[in-house]
Amino acid sequence: MTDAIIAERALPEPLLSAGAVYDDGSGGGAIAAARAFTADFLEKATAVLPAPVENERVELAQLVVSELVTNAIRHTAGPCRLLLELGRDALEISVFDQEAAAPVPRGHDPRRIGQHGVEIVVAVCESLTVEPAPEGKRVRARLSLLPE
Repeated sequence: MTDAIIAERALPEPLLSAGAVYDDGSGGGAIAAARAFTADFLEKATAVLPAPVENERVELAQLVVSELVTNAIRHTAGPCRLLLELGRDALEISVFDQEAAAPVPRGHDPRRIGQHGVEIVVAVCESLTVEPAPEGKRVRARLSLLPE
């Protein structure tokens, strides 16, 4: 994993942003590392937010990150980049990978094992978009940080 500040911005002027690069060479540790990176990022957000991010929102952010990074690692070649951008009331989560094809949400099927990641992200986020990027695509999810 390589931590980096990324130039691409989802928010016009994020309060805080950070990025990391993950690949599948870590024997499954990339997902855990991405979840920990997200928790650490939101813990540091207390420096720029009026109140700490509630645990429920941190856990949802970790869930979204793990689903998006898992999709990128399992279904694309090469590393993926995670970009977290903090707004006043939302977290923009972007995952860049080297595959141009967009993830396809599948219909609800309780008999299907796995492949529910996109459905989960759509259910908990305000929005999910897929955008072309110079070497693949950017999957961007916007998660509200406001308590429900």
